[in-house]
Amino acid sequence: MLHTLSIRDFVIVDTIELEFSAGFSVLTGETGAGKSILIDALTLALGGRGDASVVREGAAKADITADFSVSEVAQAWLAANEFANDDGGALLRRVIDNAGRSKAYINGIPATAAQLRELGDMLVDIHGQHAHQSLLKSEAQRALLDGQATAREAGAEQDARQVATLHKRWRALVRQREEFETNAANVLYERERLEWQVGELEKLAAKPGEWTDITNEHSRLSHAASLLEGAQEALSIISESEDHPIVSQLSALNQKLGKLVSVDAELQPIVDLIESSRIQLQESVYALNNYLDRVELDPERLHQLDARMEAMHSTARKFRVTPEELPDEHAKLSEKLQHLADASDIEGLLRQEAKIEAEYRAVAERLSATRRAAALELGQAVTRAMQELSMTGGSFEIALNPCEPAAHGLEQVEFLVAGHAGTAPRSLAKVASGGELARIALAISVITSHATTTPTLIFDEVDSGIGGAVAEVVGRLLKRLGQGRQVLCVTHLPQVASQANQHFQVAKSTLDNGKTASRIDMLDAKARVEEVARMLGGLEITATTRKHARELLAI
Repeated sequence: MLHTLSIRDFVIVDTIELEFSAGFSVLTGETGAGKSILIDALTLALGGRGDASVVREGAAKADITADFSVSEVAQAWLAANEFANDDGGALLRRVIDNAGRSKAYINGIPATAAQLRELGDMLVDIHGQHAHQSLLKSEAQRALLDGQATAREAGAEQDARQVATLHKRWRALVRQREEFETNAANVLYERERLEWQVGELEKLAAKPGEWTDITNEHSRLSHAASLLEGAQEALSIISESEDHPIVSQLSALNQKLGKLVSVDAELQPIVDLIESSRIQLQESVYALNNYLDRVELDPERLHQLDARMEAMHSTARKFRVTPEELPDEHAKLSEKLQHLADASDIEGLLRQEAKIEAEYRAVAERLSATRRAAALELGQAVTRAMQELSMTGGSFEIALNPCEPAAHGLEQVEFLVAGHAGTAPRSLAKVASGGELARIALAISVITSHATTTPTLIFDEVDSGIGGAVAEVVGRLLKRLGQGRQVLCVTHLPQVASQANQHFQVAKSTLDNGKTASRIDMLDAKARVEEVARMLGGLEITATTRKHARELLAI
């Protein structure tokens, strides 16, 4: 539920702090006062698009903050995305500066606009003032029906996604087969070329890291004589020379200084250092002997390495890669060949097509069955609502017209309406007048809202085109909806406004600097009478309109 909304420097809003309660709340005001600005600001806080144009003239940035209590599902999302706080709520903030740069926060932690939208979908459901226009589009009709189907059957949403995925895979296989059938000769030529290339690389059988290993070994063998000579010379100087090897000299020196330690103990550290050096040199003697045992002249092995390096060099030039890249090139071309072999296997492709098509049709038919049940249920509910909304005898149906298999399933969704008893239902776009369309859209919005778990519902002038006794019914519908949810409605109808538990008035005012700003005030009982009277009678409020307003509010 939305608890507070803070708006600063947004369009014509200077500073507004609003507190909301549960139940049914309305926002009213004169045309152009900025009633929908509140919804626009909240939409921005919920991750909607925004640019520099939303920043109030002369201000550095627009800043909108919305504080919500959240459901268990939203709380789990916050925890999973590391946005949870100790209060268990959700504080959404959006800042847009006058250069169009945007920043978003959830519970004070930087977030993306996409994350705001994902969380916002769990918190608020907004029915816009042009909902009745989008209702004429087939895509919007299908989305509404699928939303109702998902509320009725949890697996419907997953089925819809799976249908789209399987259809994409199926069409890809069809295109692959058709492409091969069209370009069979080119495909076969390319396959033969790849088979030759892969064969060449398989014959060479270069292994990962082999080039580095053989170049190191080749370098060692080609310099074996120099290595042996250098190691032997070092060994001789250290320990095997007839003319005072270093190890012997250090031993003699240590013995001599060791005798002098008894005379001056300060020589002991020096004796220790010399002894350490002698030990290190002796270790180097052992290491040099081991090295000399391992290094040997091997002309045959050197010849083998020369041949191997030449073969790898030659193949690398042929394939225009470095010798080190030959194993990767082999893997890449082998993968291409396998893909081409699969693509050339018409029988195999047909089997895959049939398999994926069968999977697609199984899920699509299950989705169709769910849609049929939801269509019947929604059609009956809207028909009942039409009787309340002064469309007595009218009916509403949802037709599922078979179509070619598509990403959305096996049928096109079409809303049908009969305005009067005894008339055949026809396409909504062809027979509904503007007022009828607005009433049907409102009925669908209210009914589908019952099926969702979203805690806050917002209706932005969805009652346009409605008046008289019907408006009173609309108000009762929204109030009834507000008994289980938080409902906010922007309206111009006094019959709707009078049903609210909480009433906000939007008005324009002139600031000290001469600029126009929008303000929003929560009305007490007396102020509500004046506002409803204004909505009834316009600028001139008479005793009669006030009396009528009090009668409406007493309902």
